[in-house]
Amino acid sequence: MIDLLRKRLQTYSASNAVQEEQALKEILQEVSLYALWRGGFFEIAAFQGGTSLRILHGLPRFSEDLDFILLKPDPAFQWSHHFESLTGVLAQFGVHCELSDRSRMDNNVRQAMLKDNSIGRQLDLSFFDASNPRKLKVKLEIDIHPPAGTGTSWHFLDFPVDFEVCAQDLPSNYALKLHALLCRPYLKGRDWFDFAWYCKQKTRPNLPHLAHALNQAGPWKGRNMPVDAQWLADAMYTKIGTIDWALAAQDVAPFLPAAEQMSLTLWSERFFADKVGRLVQAVSDDV
Repeated sequence: MIDLLRKRLQTYSASNAVQEEQALKEILQEVSLYALWRGGFFEIAAFQGGTSLRILHGLPRFSEDLDFILLKPDPAFQWSHHFESLTGVLAQFGVHCELSDRSRMDNNVRQAMLKDNSIGRQLDLSFFDASNPRKLKVKLEIDIHPPAGTGTSWHFLDFPVDFEVCAQDLPSNYALKLHALLCRPYLKGRDWFDFAWYCKQKTRPNLPHLAHALNQAGPWKGRNMPVDAQWLADAMYTKIGTIDWALAAQDVAPFLPAAEQMSLTLWSERFFADKVGRLVQAVSDDV
């Protein structure tokens, strides 16, 4: 099975150590998804977030984590219940990983960490440093009490072999990205890159889902905001006026391929005002 991973790595044509490490992490993410499917995980959860956009929809950036939401709230959820399936299936592909549950039971987002240094020792890596074999790390996160109103869809994948995942649909994923843009207490340039990508896809966000998210967490918590095109326009135009765009571009740059780098020079309030206009048009067309 390790030969399957080796062939996959060759498709990346990594030209430096950073690209090689990102490629290995992406391969580990995909094999982990297969392992979760084998254990029945997608009967209770949906794939969500930036990595889902990359794997399922071709988002052109590297994403570090595997993010999920439960299909039904479950305060008793524990990642450790899925460790045996994960480690067993990964071992079939020559991946001998460490798993640790980093969850706090009083937190709605439960975390686990997967660490591995077995792939680097087995594959013919151009930039592998045997004297300093860094462990690859993939964080798994799941929202055990996600906002109401999400939509889901099923997707077939064929690496490492054929399998199927349940994922949050694009309009709902977009809604949670807008929630992050408006409510995240720190700047994350990757959020804004994803926003621009959604605008390019002409995706219409799931506004009821966004309204539930705003009511659940952030500065509008408990206010039952009536989220429509006008409210969203006002909130987003206000937000882009507060962003340090040079800092945002600097944050996302390491996660982008060379072809995307030059576009970061366009990042400004004027650039994203155009994107917000496209968002508002998409939402208005949906009325």
